[in-house]
This record gives sequence, structure tokens and C-alpha cells, in this order.
Amino acid sequence: MNVRAALTVVAPLVLLAACSGQDAAPPAAGGPIPVEASDDACKVARNAADAGNITFEVNNKGSKVTEFYLYGEGDRIMGEVENIGPGLTRRLIVEVAEAGRFQTACKPGMKGDGIRADFTVSGGATKAVDANAKLAEATKSYQRYVNSQTDSLEAKTTEFVNAVKAANLDEAKALYPVSRIYWERIEPVAESFGDIDPKIDAREDGLEPGQEFTGFHRLERDLWVSGLQPDSAKIADQLLADIKDLVGKAKAVELTPVQLANGAKELLDEVATGKITGEEDRYSHTDLWDFRSNVDGSQAAVAALRPLVQERDAALASTLDAKFGDLDKLLEKHRAGDGFKLYTDLTEADKKELAEAVDALGEPVSKVAEVVTTK
Repeated sequence: MNVRAALTVVAPLVLLAACSGQDAAPPAAGGPIPVEASDDACKVARNAADAGNITFEVNNKGSKVTEFYLYGEGDRIMGEVENIGPGLTRRLIVEVAEAGRFQTACKPGMKGDGIRADFTVSGGATKAVDANAKLAEATKSYQRYVNSQTDSLEAKTTEFVNAVKAANLDEAKALYPVSRIYWERIEPVAESFGDIDPKIDAREDGLEPGQEFTGFHRLERDLWVSGLQPDSAKIADQLLADIKDLVGKAKAVELTPVQLANGAKELLDEVATGKITGEEDRYSHTDLWDFRSNVDGSQAAVAALRPLVQERDAALASTLDAKFGDLDKLLEKHRAGDGFKLYTDLTEADKKELAEAVDALGEPVSKVAEVVTTK
């Protein structure tokens, strides 16, 4: 899957530009950069920009849902926007404080390496966190949240892995959705580190040619469908090693305020494209644990930015509070003990109600990035 969005990993941050074909009329310098995506092409109106806040308008003129990425050195994901349906336009605002060379990619069908092209950022700009004390505190607050979640992720994944290796099926099944809580809350951060996300969280039908099926969902299949396999212990050890790799990188990450805003929206996109459909945890049907965790992560990012949102757009702050509250109430209806009902126990009316609440929340959350970058 791609909590697919985008919290990033370095100060020179993203830009959603990209792909092939530079034949569109150049936009005014400093204005939004149009990106025309299709099933077999990606036309970016400009392949360079000055450092600072950069806005991209990505229009999907193809027949497939698409994504747009910016990669840094070593294919590190600097930023992304996902779930752009046919005929839709999605805006991405990114902060790029330093000059550098990047590579952009459109991914029709949300698969593969994408249609790539170079993008250059020139000059330098004052970082938002250096210019505004509220934004500086927001990023510090959210970093503390990330640190706490990664600590819990490592601890609970260790318990899960030990249960798998001991062939304690009941305990492993109980720990599977619990360990994933902490992963799902910070998934946009995890997705920014190249191939860590697919190793930990790829679904079987999302594997690229030659990619081994590993991580949480491979063990989920072993526990609920096929039974433990001769290599299940090896897969479990690799999962824990990948989680530890993530923990170290996430604690060293340098976040920008707009990354928090973009990540909050990405997490809701994760819900809309995977959890609400029942595709994510298709063997265990524990999707509501992931759903709740994505919403928690989105809410944490917005909460960190809330003082500035309240100052600049009090009406939006109130709307966000109300919409998060509405979705919280719906999710609590589906509690079962310390967890949640299985996805298969939901009625079609339940699913529709949850989907509508996610859509209603996604619209105001999508406005946070623009409020944060307004001077």
C-alpha cells in the first residue's frame, strides 16, 4: 500500500513535478506548476523551480487512478500525492528549502517505477520552521509523536515476531493488528524511505515482478490461510529487522510543516483506498484497527498544526474538530472489546456511512497545507 501523503525526510523537500513531455506552455514563474498525467505519459509544465514553497496541480486525464512522486538520491521518496482518479485534479504544496536535483514520477495504476523525469530546484529559501515559532513547535511536537509511535512499533512487533517463531498462533493473531497500530499511524513517514514500505507492508496483489512477498501481510496470510510455512520464521526476523531500520531513520528525519499537512491527507487517502474496501487485511479482516490508526495519525498531524490553523483560519479549525469528532463517533460504534469488529461483520450501510465520513473529513484536511504555507 502506499498512508500513500507526504511527510518527508530531509529539509530540501518535495516537489510534485514530473514525468515525460515538456510541451505544455510554461506557467508564470512562482505560480502553480500544471502536471498533466495520463495512462502512458506525464507532462510537467516546468522542470525547474526556485527554492521555497512549490505548488503543483496534477490533473489526471487518463483512465487509471494515478500517483505522483518526487524522488531524491537513492530513490528516497521526498513527496507524493496519491489516489488521483480519472478526471480529478489534486494540489500538492511542498517546501524545498535548498537547491538540488530530483527525479519525478507518475504512476498510472499506482504501480511500477513510474514515468520519470528530472526536476531541478535552484537557490535557497528560509525554512518555515526558522521563520515561524508556531511552525517550529508543530514539527517538534509531531516528531515527539513519531518517536513514541516508533518505540511502540518496535516493541509490539518484537512480541508479534516472537509469537510467530514460537508457533503460538492464537497469540500471534491477537498481536498482529495491535503491532500494526503504530505502523499505520506514521505510515507517510515510513513511505518516504525508499523500499522499506514495500518490504514491510506490500499486499500480495501489489508485488512488482521479482519482488518477494514479505512483511506483515505475508505473515497474515500464513496465520489465517495457509498455516505457518518453513520460511515463516525467516520472514518474521526480516520484518523485525526492517522495522528497526525504519525506527532509526524515522527518529533522524527532518520534517517540514507542510509535510505534516500532506501526511494528514495521505493517511485519509489510505483509508479511502484500502481500509474502507477491505483490501488491506484481506486474510484477517482486521481492517478497522488500521482504519482507526490512520485516522489517529492524521489527527495527530493536524493537532500539531492546529495553533497556526486556529490563528489563520478559525472556521477551518472548527470544521476539522467537528469532522474528526464525527468520524471518531462512527468508529467507536464498531468497537469490540479492546479492538474492533472484523471487517466482514460490517453491513453495506456501515461501510457507506464510514466512507461518507472519511470523504467529509478529507475535504477540510486537504486545505491545511495551503493555510500552513500562507504568509
